[in-house]
Amino acid sequence: MANLVTSLCCVVLAAVVVAYAQRRSQLVARNQYERMGSDVTMQCGSLENDASVSWKVNGTDVKARHRLEGPRLVLTQVGLGHNGLYSCFQNPHGERRDTINLRIGIPPKEPSVTCRSNTYPKGFYCSWHQQHPTYIPTDFEVDVQHNQRALEVQRDPVHKNRCHVRFPEVFSSFSYKVNVTAVNALGRASYTISFDESTIVKPDPPEHVVATPIRNNVRRLEVSWNSPSTWPDIDNFPLKYFLRYRPLIRDQWQHVELSDSTSHTITDAYAGKEYIIQVAAKDTEIGTWSDWSVAVHATPWIEEPQQITSTTEVDPVIETKPSPTPASVEPHLGEPVGRADRSLPFSSTLLFGMLLLFM
Repeated sequence: MANLVTSLCCVVLAAVVVAYAQRRSQLVARNQYERMGSDVTMQCGSLENDASVSWKVNGTDVKARHRLEGPRLVLTQVGLGHNGLYSCFQNPHGERRDTINLRIGIPPKEPSVTCRSNTYPKGFYCSWHQQHPTYIPTDFEVDVQHNQRALEVQRDPVHKNRCHVRFPEVFSSFSYKVNVTAVNALGRASYTISFDESTIVKPDPPEHVVATPIRNNVRRLEVSWNSPSTWPDIDNFPLKYFLRYRPLIRDQWQHVELSDSTSHTITDAYAGKEYIIQVAAKDTEIGTWSDWSVAVHATPWIEEPQQITSTTEVDPVIETKPSPTPASVEPHLGEPVGRADRSLPFSSTLLFGMLLLFM
C-alpha cells in the first residue's frame, strides 16, 4: 500500500512539474528577429489552426497594420516601430499562451577592419566596426593567418570590437591575413585584409610634453617629453621625433625633426607671444608617424618691469589763510584811482582855454 501511495505521489509531482514548465515557457518571452521591410508572422505557441486568439503589444491592442490568421498575427512591411513585446491570449477565457519579443533589423554588411602595432615588436591589434547599424545584436568572428598558420587571437576586455595578436617572429617576410566576419540572426558578411609587418607599425604619441621659458631669453622655449609608455623596447627599437610649434596669432606651423632626443630648444620664438606645441613619434626605420601629442601652451620669458622709487624730499605744504586787505588801499567809488585820475584837472583847463580862443 505504501508503495502505491509513493508511486501516486511521484506521478502527481511529475505532472505538476510538467505543467509548471509549460506555464513557465508561456510566460518567458522568446526573441523573434525579422528583416526590416518584410511581412512578419508570429505564431501563438502550438495552438491549432482553428484556435481563436487575441493579441496585445506592450500591454495594449495592436494598432499597426495587421491581420489575424487563426493563432497567427501577420504584420506587413515592418519597421523599427514594430519592435515590442507581443502576447497572445486564447479565447474565450483570455488565457495567455505565448509571449514574443519582436526585434526588427537588417543583416550585417562587410565590416571595416584596421590593424596597427603600437607595441612593436611585441604584437599588434586589429579593430573593426559596422559602417551601418543593424539594430539587432551582432557578433564578430576573427581569424588571423601567418605563413599558413592560424595565430591565437585574444579579445580585448574593454573594447568589444578589438583583438590582440602576438608577432610569432620579428622581421618576417610573410604577410599577415586577418578575416573578420559579422554575424547576426539575419545573416553574415566577411572582410579580409593582408599586410606586411612593417606597414602597421605606428607608435602612440609622446607623453608628458612640457614647454618652459628660459630666464633672460625672450625668444627661447625649452621643450621636453617622454617616449610613449606603450613602446616596449626603446633601447633596441629607438624612436625619432617630429616637433611642431606656432604662435597663436599665426596659422602656419614650424617643424623640427629630431633623431632620438627627447628635448629641444626653440630659439626663434616671438617675444611675448603665446605658443602652441606638439610632438609626434616614429620608429627610426619602419612604419608611420604617430598622432600628435596633446597640445601644450607656453610663452617666452618676459622681463618684469622694475618699480622706480623716488628719493627726493617734498617740502611740506603749509596751509595759509589770506590776510585781510588794509582799508587804506581798498578802492572806493567816487575817489581818483591811479595816474589817470590825477590828470583830470589839467584836461579841464586845456578845454576851457580852447573855448576862449573861438569866442
